[in-house]
Amino acid sequence: MLFSLLTGLAVTVFFFFKNVLIKIKTGSLFNKNSKRNSETASAARPQLVIYSEGKQYWNVFKPVLEELIIRGMPCVYYTSGEDDPGLSFQAPDSLLEKKFIGKGNAAYNFLNFLEADVCLMTTPGLDVLQLKRSPGVRHYAHILHMVTDATTYRLFSLDYYNSVFLTGEYQKKDIRQLEEQRGTARKELFVTGCTYLDVMAEHIKELPKEGDHKKTVLVAPSWGANGIMRRYGLRLLDPLAKSSYRIIIRPHPQSMISEKNTIETLQKSLDSYKNVEWNFDVENLTALSRADVLISDFSGVVFDYVFLFDRPVIYPRFDFDKRPYDLADIEDEAWTFRAIRNLGTAVNEDDFEKIEGFLDRIIGGGEKKEISGKLRNEAYMYPGEAGKRVVDALCSILQYPQGISDAN
Repeated sequence: MLFSLLTGLAVTVFFFFKNVLIKIKTGSLFNKNSKRNSETASAARPQLVIYSEGKQYWNVFKPVLEELIIRGMPCVYYTSGEDDPGLSFQAPDSLLEKKFIGKGNAAYNFLNFLEADVCLMTTPGLDVLQLKRSPGVRHYAHILHMVTDATTYRLFSLDYYNSVFLTGEYQKKDIRQLEEQRGTARKELFVTGCTYLDVMAEHIKELPKEGDHKKTVLVAPSWGANGIMRRYGLRLLDPLAKSSYRIIIRPHPQSMISEKNTIETLQKSLDSYKNVEWNFDVENLTALSRADVLISDFSGVVFDYVFLFDRPVIYPRFDFDKRPYDLADIEDEAWTFRAIRNLGTAVNEDDFEKIEGFLDRIIGGGEKKEISGKLRNEAYMYPGEAGKRVVDALCSILQYPQGISDAN
């Protein structure tokens, strides 16, 4: 909170004096009708900046950068990952500038002084705490890195964006409801599809076949108090480890930041089980492909798994605490919860000790394929086209002639 307050003050002072200095240099300080100030500032800043929190989001931005290069549109790519593949992405220097800007508060401090016509990023919580809206940025665009409800983010996560790029038409309704309730500005909403699922669908073709396949369970939950790592921990994982299944445990990337002690404690407790492996790969595709069944909660990985592999999902039945999320202010039940209930099979905590028999009954069933197809059409629109549609939307925002606007 202190960092947020001091940064906000510093940004305000910086842009105030910068604006005064530009007006003095251009002779427009006392000329209210002069446009030279704004024209000079616009010429000195990039039109489009993309910010990535790190390599885990490369699949989100890769199709966008590829399409920008094809169209000859210049872009600046900033990242908080020193090992981000985007830093080695091959493109003409005249079209793509790439830079590592640090992590955490160092990155926020850099971005709070950013100047650009449009800034595109996956980071929620703009203008809520550390990450401020820079006065030097005309338009902030958010691209979803999930096919679940946009309201499964923490409170106020999208309120201060100018536009949001959605994966499905259904996500619009809740955003509009929050705007009306909170009195925030109406955002441009573009349904563009899902860039990272497009990339994963292509990569599936390259996956090697597993020679000696063992029946496998993937445990891949979300993070936080509602996630199954925190909620159940060993009560679920210990019976799984004692089963005849190979168990792959893949914590959410945020777990290694927000609940690292929990994960490390679980790792130590399960260290003696030879059938348990932990997966921290940046891309989840290999782990998903090896699994015969997924155990998760409300995580978007459920839909990655079902939409790409069409295999069964199990979720523990519990009451979700909506209070930390934008969902708390939505009247209807979230699409995510309805979809998981239709796609997956619930298991009660009392049945964790009999989990192996439960898994045996679930694997091999194909009775939910029709449901998964319907939900895929709702949440993952325009498969294979997301990169082009995101750039179309960016062109529309930048008022380029090749832009196609379907915002409403």
